[in-house]
Order: sequence, then structure tokens, then C-alpha cells
Amino acid sequence: MAKLAGIDIGNDSIKVITDGSYKPLIVPNIITPGYDRPIFQEEDSALKALDVIVYSPALKQNNRRWFVGQLATELDDSYELEETDNKALSDQSLIVALTGLALAGISGSEGAAGGFAQADEVEFVVGTGLPVRTYAKYHESFEARLVGEHEVTFLTTPQLRNRKVKVRIRRAVVSIEGAAALFNLATHENLQVRDEEIYNGVIGVCEIGSLTTDLPVVNRMSIDNNFSYGEQMGMAVYLDAIIRDVEDTYQYSFASRAKLAARIRNRDYTIQRIGEGQVSIQPIVDMYFQRAAHRVAELIKKRWKKYPDIQCYYVLGGGAAALKPYLQEAAGTMKLRFMPESELQNMYGYLKVAKSRMNQAGYAEAVT
Repeated sequence: MAKLAGIDIGNDSIKVITDGSYKPLIVPNIITPGYDRPIFQEEDSALKALDVIVYSPALKQNNRRWFVGQLATELDDSYELEETDNKALSDQSLIVALTGLALAGISGSEGAAGGFAQADEVEFVVGTGLPVRTYAKYHESFEARLVGEHEVTFLTTPQLRNRKVKVRIRRAVVSIEGAAALFNLATHENLQVRDEEIYNGVIGVCEIGSLTTDLPVVNRMSIDNNFSYGEQMGMAVYLDAIIRDVEDTYQYSFASRAKLAARIRNRDYTIQRIGEGQVSIQPIVDMYFQRAAHRVAELIKKRWKKYPDIQCYYVLGGGAAALKPYLQEAAGTMKLRFMPESELQNMYGYLKVAKSRMNQAGYAEAVT
């Protein structure tokens, strides 16, 4: 029986939820080549030390060892996606996504005692998505890369040492980022309508990610082809600028955007200067986030003027959570709607869209 999963393959992190579970699995979208690492004390969570070998027919380089997610954020030679990367074609995003699915697929099951001699097998129908500007051209090739049989072997990962997992993806349902989040807000878990205004209205969405900002317009739960729009701009450019300014001003280096983003998420702006005490980087963060908020507010205003029938604008995504107070100030009299856990709304929406498609296609009996 296939498990139904929603997976948001974000440029900053991969977020996975399986049908019936209540806690999503979040893996930073960051990797670095793996090696035999010294272990003085084993980590207390598999997520803290994802050390894997990944095989997939869609990968250009197979059977390579990678440190994935949190383990990679600590290393200076880690890879984070850049504006020129396309997540539909990215090997890095596929490596992190397959690692996340393998982990989600075996969560709660007994560990394999026989090392490589025994392989777990997990089968999925997945819902996922792409940015507005990428969707039309790449959603079919993205789906083809996901569907099939893949393999993830955990090496020094605690609780999963030497455990091999075959990940079969039976079907991938690809939606548009932001629109899927709106579908989640409009419906209950059983897919019945929860919010009539969203479900039957003309709603604008501004979904702020790491590398893209998507502005789909959804009319009665259908994407408007003429007015939906995307910008190749996200939070990464501002996080990179903050990292540079902090390094130039205080000689303090963040190993990755993910490290800085975690600090900002926890509102921990204090850094330790070598031999010089502590200092707050909040003024630098405020300066760049105000600039980001002003740019996003102008994007929304321009789209709203082009399509005045839009009833309201929902601001979602990880960038919405980070920019909320700055956006509320930049928006002036323009009323914007924010939601709790905005960075998870796409993931929940992808799961519901996949469930809806499976129900329509009559596959419900084959999916758990």
C-alpha cells in the first residue's frame, strides 16, 4: 500500500508530511560531500546527522555520499541553492527530497539489524509543487524525475546506521506554489469546504520563498492564467547581504543562510565577537528586511491594480513569517492577510491536492 505524502521542496528547506501524521519533517535544503567523520558523541536525533548515499535514475551523479540538512549547515563547503538553480532539475533538491521521504517512510518502524543485508521499502503517492514561472515548462519533467524507484542508505545517522531504504514513488501530483496553500486554507482534512470566501472567491496570493516570490491569482479554486505571476526574487538575496554586512562589520561569519535564518526565526540577534564581547545584528537585519518588505509590498500593489477584482491578498511562505511586521508597515492602508505556520501551508496543500486527485481517479483504495 502506498503512503500519501505532501512534500514542499523549498529552496531553503524540504518539508514532508504523510497522511495521518501531525508533525511535519523539515530538512534544510543544503548538502555537502560526505566523508568518514569523527564521532565523539552520537547525535540524539536522526535529523541532526543525515549521512547518506543516494541512488536515483534521475541523478547525474549516483551512489555518492552526502551530509544532508542540519549536518551540512555547520560546514563551510556546503551547497545552498542559488537564483540560477531550477528546483525541477536540481540534483541537490532531489537528494534532500528523497532523504526526507525515506526518513518519513520509516519513521516509527523498527531499525534494520542486519546492516546492508536488509532493505526497507516504502511506496508513495506524493503531492508537490513548483513556482509559477517554472510550472508550465517544467512540471512534466519534474514529475518524471520523481516517479520511479530510488534508494537511500543511511550511514552514521543515529538510530538508522547502515539502513537502506528503497523509495518508490508511484505518482507525483505537481501543483503551483501558493495556490496549493490556498486550497489548504479553503478546505477541511476531508476536503469539504471550510472557507466559502476563499473557495468561491477571487483571491490573490503572495508566497515568499528563499529564491522566488509567487503571486498566483486563484478564481474559484482555479489558477488565472493571465494574471498569475512570479518573480525570481526571494529572501536569499537579503540573507546573503546580511551575512556579508555582519562579516564586514563584526568579522563574524555565518556558515550558511540556514544558520542565519534559524537565528532570525528564534529572534536571537546577539553574536559573540572574539575578545570584544557581544553585539546585536538586529539593526542590520531590520535594514534589509525593510527593503525586502517594501519591494514585496510594491509587487502586490502592482498586481492588485492590474486585477482590481481580487478580494483579498494572503501573504504566505517562510518569507511571510520573517517579514510580517515589516510588510504590515510597508503596506500602509493595503490590508494583507497572514496565517500562522505560513511556511507549512504549501506542504499541507500539496497533500490535500494529491488526496483529491487520487479520489477523483478512483485510487483511494490503493492509498493509505
